[in-house]
Amino acid sequence: MRYHQLSNTDVQVSELCLGTMTFGEQNTEQEGFDQLDMAVDHGINFIDTAEMYPVPPRAETMGRTETIIGNWLARRKRRDDVIIATKVAGPGRDWLKYIRGGANRLDRDNIRQAVSASLQRLQTDVIDVYQLHWPDRETNCFGKLGYVHPEDDASVPLLETLQVLAELVDEGKIRHVGVSNETPWGVMRLVQMSAEHGLPRPVSIQNPYNLLNRTFEIGLAEIAHRESVGLLAYSPMAFGVLSGKYLAGQRPPGSRLVRFPGYDRYSNVQAQKASHDYVTLARDYGIDPAQMALAYVNSRPFVTSNIIGATSTSQLRSNLKSVDLALGAELLGEIEEIHRRHPNPSP
Repeated sequence: MRYHQLSNTDVQVSELCLGTMTFGEQNTEQEGFDQLDMAVDHGINFIDTAEMYPVPPRAETMGRTETIIGNWLARRKRRDDVIIATKVAGPGRDWLKYIRGGANRLDRDNIRQAVSASLQRLQTDVIDVYQLHWPDRETNCFGKLGYVHPEDDASVPLLETLQVLAELVDEGKIRHVGVSNETPWGVMRLVQMSAEHGLPRPVSIQNPYNLLNRTFEIGLAEIAHRESVGLLAYSPMAFGVLSGKYLAGQRPPGSRLVRFPGYDRYSNVQAQKASHDYVTLARDYGIDPAQMALAYVNSRPFVTSNIIGATSTSQLRSNLKSVDLALGAELLGEIEEIHRRHPNPSP
């Protein structure tokens, strides 16, 4: 396992980060424990979660993932061995009304309530990286295209959000601040405000990045380099599509797209064509398609850590092997050729 510096900190995080959004929904607590044990045994020291997990978000399960991680930390006595990242939910509008009575905004009261609840569920005194799960303002994220500026912007000011995060850092409840599902404008404004007001500087941005969605490269990759705000890449296998298991209309029993058919961001016609080409390319080279997809993300210089998720230890074991896979210049060239034919089919 290789380790990268978390931007502007003295923290070294593993090249692979264990994503946990299946814990408490697709995975039982014991299965979550098994994955955590395996990940740490293979050198992973970075664990990512969120207050709203597991996915899909439901009132009945909200917070269960953090609880499972907290129970593992308490029973295994491994708190000092891992870096914990979690997230506060942004406005739920019409789909997260059960979080803080539907008033979940990125303001002082909501963030303070969210941090306290996460600390309790995680059974820890401090959160290493506390992330804003998505912006408070109306903007393009989760694949939304065609930006329309709101006539009446009633969002919580970014400065207020950053100020309360600074208070929590000063109080020792969180160590570092990160963002997620953020735009180039949002990242740059936060960086600027942190400098102007002496507030915590974002150390990471957790956005989607995979062979079907390389939109991070358009504006954010330069920011990641020049401003040292590295990417924590989520959905590196495009919801499992890049493994090839959904090709030709296949729907393996119990798979995510069977259980959650509405999660179709990576299943449009153009994405299916691109996935077919990437999977075929991997097989032509005698490489596991999932490992190739992960290895590609691992190889990008703006990536701090690649968030892998699995629903079984066998899947996790295979995903872990991606750190040993080096993609040669010829293969990378053919990946670029497919990208030219099918540019970002799932933004």
